[in-house]
Amino acid sequence: MTDSHAIAPTERPGMGAVPYDGGTSFRVWAPHASGVYVTGDFNDWNGRAHGLGREDGGYWSIEVPGAHHGQQYQFVITRDGADDLWRIDPYARMVTNSVGNAVIYDHGSFDWSGDDFDTPVWDDLVIYELHVGTFAAEGHERGTFERTRHRLGYLRDLGVSAIHVMPPFEFAGDQSWGYNPAHVFSVESAYGTPDQFKHLVKEAHQHGIAVILDIVLNHLGPSDLAVWQFDGWSENDKGGIYFYNDHRSNTPWGDTRPDYGRPEVRAFLRDCALEWLEQYHVDGLRFDAVNYIRTVDGITHDEGNQIREGWEFLQWLSDEIDARQPWKFTIAEDLQRLSAIVQPTSEGGAGFSAQWDADFVHTVRAGIIEPDDAARHVDGIASAVHGPLDVAWTSRVLYTESHDEIANGKARVPESIHPGDADSWWAKKRSAIGSALVMTSPGVPMIFQGQEMLEDSYFRDDEWLDWSKVDANTGIVALHRHLISLRRNREGRTAGLRGPGLTMLRVDDERKILVFHRYRHSGPGDDVVVAVNLTDQPVAEYAVGLPAPGPWAVELNSDAEMYSPDFGSHEVWDVTADGPEMDGCEQSGVLTLGPYSVVIFSRAG
Repeated sequence: MTDSHAIAPTERPGMGAVPYDGGTSFRVWAPHASGVYVTGDFNDWNGRAHGLGREDGGYWSIEVPGAHHGQQYQFVITRDGADDLWRIDPYARMVTNSVGNAVIYDHGSFDWSGDDFDTPVWDDLVIYELHVGTFAAEGHERGTFERTRHRLGYLRDLGVSAIHVMPPFEFAGDQSWGYNPAHVFSVESAYGTPDQFKHLVKEAHQHGIAVILDIVLNHLGPSDLAVWQFDGWSENDKGGIYFYNDHRSNTPWGDTRPDYGRPEVRAFLRDCALEWLEQYHVDGLRFDAVNYIRTVDGITHDEGNQIREGWEFLQWLSDEIDARQPWKFTIAEDLQRLSAIVQPTSEGGAGFSAQWDADFVHTVRAGIIEPDDAARHVDGIASAVHGPLDVAWTSRVLYTESHDEIANGKARVPESIHPGDADSWWAKKRSAIGSALVMTSPGVPMIFQGQEMLEDSYFRDDEWLDWSKVDANTGIVALHRHLISLRRNREGRTAGLRGPGLTMLRVDDERKILVFHRYRHSGPGDDVVVAVNLTDQPVAEYAVGLPAPGPWAVELNSDAEMYSPDFGSHEVWDVTADGPEMDGCEQSGVLTLGPYSVVIFSRAG
């Protein structure tokens, strides 16, 4: 038996298993252990063959010559007068499964050569949210990283510039949304290997697509958690060293809130975020439910509900990312309309680049789902399009569908518009308005998998995306492709959709018409006017102020028959702004609009 107290710890840096030429170093945090051992394939699973040396702060480490990439291992934690604890490494970069063994993984073994991808700038970001298990399923087999990789050509042709991958971390079982991470440094083994996820990222980059990874730091697990009472210590029968052990532990997902006040836990979570950014080359992180990091119940603002340490952790982590890779995206899901989330840490904010816009999704969805045209509140939709004045326009992620908005009793937009008949004229027309507003409002647009093909099934992790709808709804796919192209200014005529400028030209709550001007610097090829008819009746001879004289060309008419055989192709003409002053503009033009349609004009010159 080895006396781990007498072993000299390694001087090599790094937590968990870190391969080096000729061996692997191991380091783990277990402050209440009387001894720590590492056992695995390299010592025939002799639990006491390799004892770790004690370091300051409750850390233990060792170098094991001959231990190498691909070998399985566990830590054995001894305690005075208690049974040994066999634990998967909290920093395990690979596991056999959520209750199996850790696997030594060498990040240096992957060939990143040729991955010289330039992360898109914020104003060129169009996000496609996907769930690996359902997005890339084939037959009776759930999706994998490899199958997702084979779908990248479709996404490239659709025109999106980023995919938002729902959490791919190892979770209990083989089927999940991903928001129950058991091992936050490991990819889900049912999806594939670390190398296969890296291949997905690398090939996405080759298609011009950034990868934004959904990360869960507001809770862990709650099941199959190796870090639960990791070294045997806990208070109040709670989670031990990685968790709060008082009332702050409680979340909707169990007593599994990390202790943001412990430096070792903060470092663990920081290392996790940086690992995916640096070792997996992902282009950004979307942080799940940060309102549960900064508050106990995720909602109330009273002082007793605040987790000051959580707020400080968010600020610290933002600063760490900005110091190392400031070009990477950081997006928060907070949904509490708190502008401080996206304010700089130097001004007391949390330092995120953007956050999901709860006002936009709820207001616009309500506006297009409402069955009675007379009850449709155009002024509310206008306010949602405009957004708050106290944050940058690129700090709002805009969407009408997300994994949360179309699950747990909430339906897809077309199904909500016409229950039981999601491919009806009504559902297609009004859901198209929602997509058009996402792509033309000032903000970062996002769609959820299948939205572009009129998927009508609510999101579940055991129901695959119906790819036959691509062929059944080729026109709706084309509509989204055209909207994305305009948003990204792929033809050089709609630069204003990539700019901050917004002026409401007409908010007509009586006629249910909304017209707004989008611009960056203004001028031909920049100025864009978006006209929206929110009724089932066509509009003729509708005079409205236009921001510049001369010709305005139709770039898109969502009523065009090319998008669906039952659309009316209402005649929409290019407009010449040569009419009288109107709507604060020195000139005006006369528009025609089809029922439930959006027309996008660019300033010709």
